[in-house]
Amino acid sequence: MANGFGFGPYDSEDDSEKEKKDGGDNPPSPADFDINQIFEQMRAMGLPTPELPDHVKDQLNALTAMAQGMIKNSQSPDGSATPFNLPLNVIRDISKRTLAASGELPVGHLDNDAMKGALQLADLWIDSVTALPKSNITEDESLAASRSDWINYSIDGWQSFTTPLVEGIAEAMQRMISSASENQPVAAPINISQLMAGFMGTMIRTQLGRSIGKFATTVTSAHDAAIPLSANTATFLIPENVRAWGEGLGIDEREVEIFLALREAAAARLFTATPWLREHLQALVSRYGKGINIDVESMQRQAEDALSRGAIDPSDPASMQNAIAEGIFTPEESEAQRIALAQLELILALIEGWIDLIVVDAAGERLPSLSRLQETQRRRRATQSPTQELFASLIGLEVSPRTIRECSNFWREVTTSLSLEERDRLWEDPFALPTVEEVSDPESFLRTRRAPDDLSGLEG
Repeated sequence: MANGFGFGPYDSEDDSEKEKKDGGDNPPSPADFDINQIFEQMRAMGLPTPELPDHVKDQLNALTAMAQGMIKNSQSPDGSATPFNLPLNVIRDISKRTLAASGELPVGHLDNDAMKGALQLADLWIDSVTALPKSNITEDESLAASRSDWINYSIDGWQSFTTPLVEGIAEAMQRMISSASENQPVAAPINISQLMAGFMGTMIRTQLGRSIGKFATTVTSAHDAAIPLSANTATFLIPENVRAWGEGLGIDEREVEIFLALREAAAARLFTATPWLREHLQALVSRYGKGINIDVESMQRQAEDALSRGAIDPSDPASMQNAIAEGIFTPEESEAQRIALAQLELILALIEGWIDLIVVDAAGERLPSLSRLQETQRRRRATQSPTQELFASLIGLEVSPRTIRECSNFWREVTTSLSLEERDRLWEDPFALPTVEEVSDPESFLRTRRAPDDLSGLEG
């Protein structure tokens, strides 16, 4: 499983700067809090607590101080509590500082001319293979963007996909603490559930920011992640990353540009025509988040087993990060969560499969190296996909290559039996799309379901 969203080593200087940027004039001092006090309250509620070395407790004290300050800053103007959120300005700052370690090149006029030419040609080729309306690209529009531009464009979407999980953790902690203290009232100077929710939210937003900064060094376009990351769909390529994508392949640079432009133009058309898609994906993630349940005893057993096997070392924060990223502390999923994950995997694969089909049909015989470009894309999708990393690290979802192949085959079979208009009408509504069983049996899908008659919604 991909790394990136577990606990990372605490960096006091970085987090101090984050807190200042997040609006806290005087963030709490670590000395104001003592993790031992929290552990005592948890033990009084009958909750197990780990035995930690003093220097690890010092790190936790610093982090709890920061989390408590963030909770205070998330209060609404009237002083009432609000759900723990993930401030965009902080995530953006972490992302750009992460990107700064790799650097980026400025986008020049020649870059824009090359990317615009590739995208305009791709849009022209795609016209003949889909009924979805073309992107509104104007002559004076810049179609080349920097890595930082991509961060600015996509960060709201990444935050939206993450927030339901943070809220799910907060609610699960509230239920756990409430249940433990129901018959054992304890005078708590610190709201433990709020504090721990803030702690987890801090970790997730920090790792999210770092991951976005890393993604920015490899994504080739606005929609390379193959999910709608912005309500306002844009179309652009990232010249620096496009060139890096094609390095060492021995394929003409222009072919690489056009291939990646075809993927970008296809995704942009799909996401522009399906305004419901972004909210639908977020709803599936939210459904998973609402099912998060914290089983303290199970986590304790997993932690003890990991310690006995030497899988984690409490004195080594890096080993803790790896353990969490690999799922050691992941609670068992409910049936509702497994259904949400299956639906999420299916729709992500349907998106990828449709884009693959459009690219192949639009390219036809025009790109001599198409098969090699496709194979490179498949390998890259399996190892460097931002969407794969995000969902694998947060909720354990990995979209299998087999599922994507089945979805590509599904769209191919449907295309041979339906007109382009009838096929693309299937994107009007999530209920018009195939189920897992129907993806494996396109003929059955075609026999039992008729496409909607109205195509007008695709023009929204």
